[in-house]
Amino acid sequence: MDEPELAEATNQSGISRVGKRLAAMLARPAFMGLLLAVVTVAVFWPVRNCDYINYDDPVYVTSNPHVRQGLTANGVVWAFTTIHSSNWHPLTWLSHMFDVELFGLKPAGPHLVNLLWHTANTVLLFLVLRQLTGAHGRSALVAALFALHPLHVESVAWISERKDVLSTFWGFLAIGTYGRYVQEAEGRGQRAEAGDQKSEGRSPSFTLRPLSSGSYRLALLFFGLSLMTRPMLVTLPFVLLLLDYWPLNRMSGFRRQASGGERLGAPGTLIWEKLPFLLLSALSCAITLFAQHKALVSLASYPFSVRVGNALVAYARYLGKVFWPTGLALPYPHPGQWPVLWVVGSALLVAGLSAVALGLGRKLPFFITGWFWFLGTLVPVIGLVQVGIQSMADRYTYVPLTGLFIIVVWAAGAGVARWRAPKIATRAAGVLVLGVCAMQTRGQLQYWRNSETLFRHTIAVTENNYLAYDNLGFYLTCHGQSKEALELYRQALRINPADYLAYNNIGFCFYLQGRLDDAITNYRRALRINPIDPSALNNLGTVLIGRKEYAEAINCLKAALRSRPDYPDARNNLGVALDKVGRTTEAIQQLSQALRLDPGNAEAHNNFANALIAEGKIDAAIEHYRQALKLEPDFSQALDNLGYVLACKGRLDEALACYSRALELKPEDEMIHKTLGKILAQMGRNEEAIRHLTEALRLVPIDAEAHFDLGCLLAESGRRDEAVKSLKEALRLKPGYADAERELRALDTRPPE
Repeated sequence: MDEPELAEATNQSGISRVGKRLAAMLARPAFMGLLLAVVTVAVFWPVRNCDYINYDDPVYVTSNPHVRQGLTANGVVWAFTTIHSSNWHPLTWLSHMFDVELFGLKPAGPHLVNLLWHTANTVLLFLVLRQLTGAHGRSALVAALFALHPLHVESVAWISERKDVLSTFWGFLAIGTYGRYVQEAEGRGQRAEAGDQKSEGRSPSFTLRPLSSGSYRLALLFFGLSLMTRPMLVTLPFVLLLLDYWPLNRMSGFRRQASGGERLGAPGTLIWEKLPFLLLSALSCAITLFAQHKALVSLASYPFSVRVGNALVAYARYLGKVFWPTGLALPYPHPGQWPVLWVVGSALLVAGLSAVALGLGRKLPFFITGWFWFLGTLVPVIGLVQVGIQSMADRYTYVPLTGLFIIVVWAAGAGVARWRAPKIATRAAGVLVLGVCAMQTRGQLQYWRNSETLFRHTIAVTENNYLAYDNLGFYLTCHGQSKEALELYRQALRINPADYLAYNNIGFCFYLQGRLDDAITNYRRALRINPIDPSALNNLGTVLIGRKEYAEAINCLKAALRSRPDYPDARNNLGVALDKVGRTTEAIQQLSQALRLDPGNAEAHNNFANALIAEGKIDAAIEHYRQALKLEPDFSQALDNLGYVLACKGRLDEALACYSRALELKPEDEMIHKTLGKILAQMGRNEEAIRHLTEALRLVPIDAEAHFDLGCLLAESGRRDEAVKSLKEALRLKPGYADAERELRALDTRPPE
């Protein structure tokens, strides 16, 4: 052999060895699981830089007083006993509380936790499918599609959708342990049959008793945990029946026991076996319907025919986005009525694909399992029971898409085997598909950076999406861009004149601008549409307090609390209003409840301290002022209040420290300069006191009291002419000012220096 040929053969041999080693590594479940985890984390890693979204995240985390406290005994009780956000999902609440315990209220930690759960789901799906089917490579490809498909970005990048990734984890565990139960039962059945052949006339030792199996009980437990995080998987008993058909193959080749002829794979037996799962599903459905009864859209708004039409169109749209995932948005608004051609076309598509799945099911049973997995697991969220304004949602596909992925991967595998396609080509195609999914997912993640990028994108890819206009407007309002925000709210109202949220947001925008009359007008418009909206009632009450219309403010705030008793902001504002009208005892009760609901509310601590001052509880008030400042070190009002109380108690050094910090925050505040002047004068630091009083008068020249204080200090410092000038100015601004007249007379009798 020539040297070049020898070198080429050596190279090919080396490549072959490397390829074999790589193939051997990929064939190991642990290595494949690790690879899936690494790729998933790498693709979704930018999620750590995403912010909270102002859609649901405030309700679930940032403004939820129970979650904001972290993991507490009271929080645990609340999680299990409350129906909040139209759901009963205690484990979801506990998960968010644990996040706060670990990371505070910063969004990076919760985002990474969501990513970790999604990664765990990916690896778990691979292991479960591998266990059920014995197909290593195909299971890995299904798991990779699950990990990287852009439709799953919403479930991972939205902190409020922790319930998605968490419930799926427990659901996949339930499927895995159910598969183990079936394998254990089959093994026992085979051993029993073998024993029967050896013992004539004796009854078999094996009978089908699911609850006697530890794996079966564990599957039930995991299913229950899934339902306690989100009731999405109430259809799991149906999924288990599909898995019985394929890949567990329990509905064919029925085996009979020697005595009695019990059919271990008979459909009746398999359904009976699912009864405990069905009971848990029924209980979860009942709790969910009770929890969502206020959020359910009436049949008058969306007749059943409209709901069926939307469900059919939604199935078709989901299928389209699986294979062409563009224009993904939050939310997709319900059109009210789809064109008849859309509904008919969608119905034909769904019926046709169902017929194809049934037709191919005998030879290719994965078609039946995969297709009806997709159809069935979407039923709870397909819109037949309409909650909210959305016609569909990307997050709803988190579990259902697994069925389609199974069809695609197993069908591709069958095609490759039949046509004997080159392995290199098929593997390259798989890598290409996954690469495209990864790039699309990375692109979709960019829109989730914050509320502005998300809802600007949603407005660009959807039509008549008034909720997106509302959320984008609110984000801009909170970031000082009121002019654009007002136009967005008006656009929302052009789409939906009954959008009370837009009126509420317009009122808040005007309130920030100091246009209180306009704010009140818009809050009242919101309340004409939804008279029990707690946010609008609380906002109106806040403005009325500023207008000193305390009686009406109290009525508004009490109405807000009737609608939402655990509303800490409304209790805080009610306490302020009651304190203003001298009902101090009631004010303290309301403020105390506000702090019980939200101990991290600095404003409530400050207001509670003010009420305690009115009752003469000075030391307790000081502690609450300090707590407010611990929570918000730059809370200037609390600094001012604490400084004043400390000065009254003669603790001048501490008071001086408070006012000095307050002045750093508000260097143009006349009252701070004035108070600092008085404190420094009491401490004998007259020159510094004079400087602050002079600055106070530069800011507000018509303050008679400041002129008087400055005149007295100038007189003490021997600056008689300046003192006389200041005192005369005080007397001019406040005729009959007795103290000023007395000081002037004293200066007239005092010899000039």
